Amino acid sequence: MTLLRIAVTGASGFVGGAVATALASAGHEVLGFGRRPGGWSHPRGTYLQRDLVHDAIPEINDVNVIVHAAALADDWADWHEAFDANVRTTGRLAGLAAHARLVHISSASVYDPFEPNVLAAESDSLPKRYMNAYGATKAIAERIAALHPNAIMLRPHAVYGPGDTTLLPRVESRIRLGTLALPGGGRSLHTVTHIDTMVEAVELSLQSTVTGPVNVGDSEPVAIGEFIADALAAKGRRVRIASVPVGAALAVASRAEGLAKLTGSTPSTTRYAVAQIGRERTLDLTRAHDLLGLTRRQPSLAFLAA
Repeated sequence: MTLLRIAVTGASGFVGGAVATALASAGHEVLGFGRRPGGWSHPRGTYLQRDLVHDAIPEINDVNVIVHAAALADDWADWHEAFDANVRTTGRLAGLAAHARLVHISSASVYDPFEPNVLAAESDSLPKRYMNAYGATKAIAERIAALHPNAIMLRPHAVYGPGDTTLLPRVESRIRLGTLALPGGGRSLHTVTHIDTMVEAVELSLQSTVTGPVNVGDSEPVAIGEFIADALAAKGRRVRIASVPVGAALAVASRAEGLAKLTGSTPSTTRYAVAQIGRERTLDLTRAHDLLGLTRRQPSLAFLAA
């Protein structure tokens, strides 16, 4: 294995931090970038607090690989903030390091949010409209990354695992009196992505010749409600899943969004959140397995019982 000098953006976050730690532990020299002070540390790594939109980042000039994991993953993000965080940073990094391999952490949210994604493939045409700034700006960022001469864009869905600060915590916050209401009862199938699967996809991408978008996920889809209930049970919290019709949930979310726009607040739920849970979101993983060599890993909640 050739040891590399690697920049990892978003190192203070869940995905970026896991990637930076794994790469440094493998012997690579890692520069971790983040906005929070003291956001990441490792004996073989250096953490640099930077605003990737505005700050000078000369350290990028002599890296072999950039793993761009920094993003504003907020389904109610302001358009300008999302554009800066997800689009401008990608453009800057791609322009500053045309010599380096670019591993861009994208998202399955670039696929059509208005329709079910049934084994969505990288060759599928992306939609012309999105439900929020997050999906729209991640799609634009992908198009910018694709202009880089040596870029791969990894598209995970529902990343989970040790250190997760978003997926399961957000679900837990919705539990009321031991009941979790889910659109469609959580019966829709989803491709989920264990953080180990995500990290392996990045590791395989470092010196691979594969370019373009690649879906990333665990090898078998799960019924999302059952997966959530099993995850909560593994944490010692048993819940009853209540079913809410998807159409009704979308109507409630639409009204909540309208009220939030009038009051300048955050809606209690969003159409994006409803559509993500209530409709199938499965990915075709052929490119990941056959071209990138990603391990066929089953979804696992074993980390919660440790």
